[in-house]
Amino acid sequence: MNIEKQRKAIDKIDAQIVKLLNDRTRHVLEIGKAKVQAGEEIYAPHRESDLLRRIRKLNGGPIADESLSAIYREVMSSALSLQKTLTIAYLGPEATFTHQAAINRFGSSLIYSPQKTIADVFAEVGRNRVEYGVVPVENSTEGVVTHTLDMFTDSDLKIVAQVLLPIHHYLVGKGRLKSIKKLYSHPQAFAQCRGWLRENLPNAEYIESSSTTRAAELASKEKNAAAIASELAAQRCNLRVLEPGIQDSSTNTTRFLVLGRKCSPPTGNDRTSVMFSLADKVGALHEALSALRDQKLNMTKIE
Repeated sequence: MNIEKQRKAIDKIDAQIVKLLNDRTRHVLEIGKAKVQAGEEIYAPHRESDLLRRIRKLNGGPIADESLSAIYREVMSSALSLQKTLTIAYLGPEATFTHQAAINRFGSSLIYSPQKTIADVFAEVGRNRVEYGVVPVENSTEGVVTHTLDMFTDSDLKIVAQVLLPIHHYLVGKGRLKSIKKLYSHPQAFAQCRGWLRENLPNAEYIESSSTTRAAELASKEKNAAAIASELAAQRCNLRVLEPGIQDSSTNTTRFLVLGRKCSPPTGNDRTSVMFSLADKVGALHEALSALRDQKLNMTKIE
């Protein structure tokens, strides 16, 4: 088949895809109406997870599973935006890893509201100003985000989903690697790139910033400056990627929590977080944890 015939075949398939996507969306909207009448949440993370697993199982290639999942994430995001104006609060500013995690979970069709602090994200969800919030809780190399855990002490919010985001740090700037005299970034980014910085930029002045996005903004205003930031932040600030993937650990991953006001229904394959206090006596922790052993529940983390 020649190129022209291939293109005509693609045009025909595109028309079918557009029709089917709209047919699918109409069914989703009807389900949304039924959920509203029943007083249920529009967003169902357990249903999304099941759908993505089923899609990957159906995939026979050549599209990669990750690419197909990303396509369907946007299909679902578009349908969500038609059912209800959903706003997602996240620890800002824009183009941070938390912003990226939120988009990875909800797609690009919803409204995103950057917040200055983790407490602000909790407050926005708790006061019904937004539907959901996204906050970091743990990094594989730097450990737990204690502020997030502390917020649950006085909050009634629930964890409705989690996002695992591989962290890739980029050295971004306008000049060349050899000309860098100042390097801006968030303290955690510096910590996660210690080895690379020691080898490649031992004489640069390291300046801490409130976020990797802010670091990129500062670097964009100086000739011999650079920043450690995300690729998204580099694009927003019109900076070039001077060196990709400078993090010391190739498995560097941050876990984010999606906050909501209602728990999702159990699926039989869930992760549950429990917060409790103990009496001040010998063996108190042992007694508390024995309940998990007796029920044959596996712990993935204790803090």
